[in-house]
Amino acid sequence: MRRHWSLLATATRYALIGHARNRFAMLLVIVYIPVWIALAYLTIPDQPAPFRLRATGDILSPPGNHLTQITGALNAVTLIAGFMMFAATFTGGAFDRRLAMAGYPRYHLVLAKLCALTLVCGAIAVYATAVIELAWPPQQPLLLAAALFCAALTYGALGVVFGSVLRREVEGMFAILMISVLDVALQNPLSSSGSDSAVVRFLPTYGAVQASMSAAFSDASAVQGLVTQLLWLVGAAAAGFLVFRRRTRNALAPARRPRAVPAPSGPANGGSTGGPPAPAPHVSPTERHVRRN
Repeated sequence: MRRHWSLLATATRYALIGHARNRFAMLLVIVYIPVWIALAYLTIPDQPAPFRLRATGDILSPPGNHLTQITGALNAVTLIAGFMMFAATFTGGAFDRRLAMAGYPRYHLVLAKLCALTLVCGAIAVYATAVIELAWPPQQPLLLAAALFCAALTYGALGVVFGSVLRREVEGMFAILMISVLDVALQNPLSSSGSDSAVVRFLPTYGAVQASMSAAFSDASAVQGLVTQLLWLVGAAAAGFLVFRRRTRNALAPARRPRAVPAPSGPANGGSTGGPPAPAPHVSPTERHVRRN
């Protein structure tokens, strides 16, 4: 058991070091989140924006700038978590394959990435919640942080999938950017008239959006939204594990030996069949006499 913990701790340490070396992601966490939330608070009018929350059926009327801050925080944490996990998976793929081929257990590598992802997403969610509280106090800040945390985890798992499947870095960045922007924008009542549509239930952050709005603007329970988001999280994590396992499969495994095929018999093989010699043809005494003469 001590050996397993040592392997997991070592892999987790390397994963965290890889994230810390991504200075651009660190800059996004420190600067992008507060700037985006502050701009939404200062530029969007504070007029009430009534909408129906599908998770509870309640009609909420929060100020428009507060509503945009919540969706902006969701967009920011999903983008940053997705970018960080994609970059770590894309650039560290060769290193992971070498570790796996050297005998490092792949389950420990996957758990280490999950531990690093959990720590990173937890820090991002707490930081975004604290920035929102500087402008106005949410009704349920702990549930709001939990919703942001689950949304970031989901996109972090999707980043692992894209980092293992896509061949070029620009493809993964564009995929994460477009999915996150469309996902959150379609659920914002200020930017989309179809935010109450049944189609939005199939978007990756539907549960997190419902839970975060319920936690920010009402006292109603946000557990239903968190459970819905956990379903997306489990699906994305399972897909990430499968593609990571396939990418780090042991290329040094012995290949199957081809079945031996017996050599063909007859003149084509030199006339030797490995069995008794064929009997000589029968020649009559008359034919022998003719051949001698």
